[in-house]
Amino acid sequence: MGLGRYVVEAVVVEGRSVGEVARQHGLSRSWLYKLIARYRQGGLTALEPRSRRPRSCPRAYGPELQAAIISLRHDLAAAGHDCGPHTIAHHLTLAFGSAPSVATIWRILRRAGLISPQPHKRPRSSWVRFTAELPNELWQADSTHWRLADGSDVEILNLLDDHSRLLLAADACTVVTAGDVLQTFCAATHIHGYPASLLTDNGAVFTGRSRRFKVMLEAELERLGITSKHSRPYHPQTCGKVERFHQTLKKYLAKQAPAPSLAVLQLQLDTFRLYYNQQRPHHALHGQTPLTAFHARLKARPSPALPATEYRVRRDRVDACGRVTLRYFSRLYHVALGRAHKGERVTLFVADRTVRVVGPDGDLIRELTLDPSRNYQPLGHPRLVSDVVRQVSTMS
Repeated sequence: MGLGRYVVEAVVVEGRSVGEVARQHGLSRSWLYKLIARYRQGGLTALEPRSRRPRSCPRAYGPELQAAIISLRHDLAAAGHDCGPHTIAHHLTLAFGSAPSVATIWRILRRAGLISPQPHKRPRSSWVRFTAELPNELWQADSTHWRLADGSDVEILNLLDDHSRLLLAADACTVVTAGDVLQTFCAATHIHGYPASLLTDNGAVFTGRSRRFKVMLEAELERLGITSKHSRPYHPQTCGKVERFHQTLKKYLAKQAPAPSLAVLQLQLDTFRLYYNQQRPHHALHGQTPLTAFHARLKARPSPALPATEYRVRRDRVDACGRVTLRYFSRLYHVALGRAHKGERVTLFVADRTVRVVGPDGDLIRELTLDPSRNYQPLGHPRLVSDVVRQVSTMS
């Protein structure tokens, strides 16, 4: 039994005065008179607590706008694009010149059953974030896997600007190689300029540090004065922006017809790149598009390149054909030493393209300048004097 019913029946049934009951229970007389009036009009059910919800809201949006918000939500989701309240507000502003607040759009979607509140798993204060101050100050690159319509696996190489989130490149490859990475990077720099630094993971196409040599991309970055940065092993959070972008890209591709070939997949990537850079508002950019943020500020530039020489020491055994192998810019070369040295343990001293091969006793076996156009570096024995004399006599 509630207090309201108790005090009302104390006055109506027991016949006590309103002032006495109000003083005994610390209530106001006016409130008690209201309860008695409600009881005489509607009985005991009228004493139940009433809703405080307003009967009308003059600022409520009409059903037409609510239907437009729900329709836009379905259209964006069907196309594989982001369909959150911020994106919907952006598109409504472009279409009608104004839009409800993000909170209002969120409540409309929640009432329609299109959003389920999800509490954060960790507080925002625990997140450690970094963002480049200027465009072209830092680029991020990474590759991700995808499947064609026939089930074959392919890879997509993505290149992203850290400051503006501009998608610089999205190239489809059967398998991403060091040459593909360099080609994509050079094509992006031709359009957007050179970055001051490049951040990647420790994949074999990005760095040869674990194998004690430089891949083609590292050599080109060093030549241009661009700082090469790599994430800590098994810590993808360092490249978090491009890693998160993979999820956005795959969400879009999952809504498209499965690509039967690399050419069709590349066409889908180019279409998404155009929408992502020029139309899609980015939440981290306060609703700006990546292209707008990229051109809003001055661009960073790489530091002046310094002449650098790559020094390596490699030990190898001469094979049965009298050759040893050497990797230079991710390409394998064969250096001929002669069959007389087969089976010997040799040491290769490499200074860029200058190679010195030393035998087990410290004697110099061969010194050469590597020719990048030839996979097999010939031994190049000079012709014997008798051969030269025979050739001269023949000519005379």
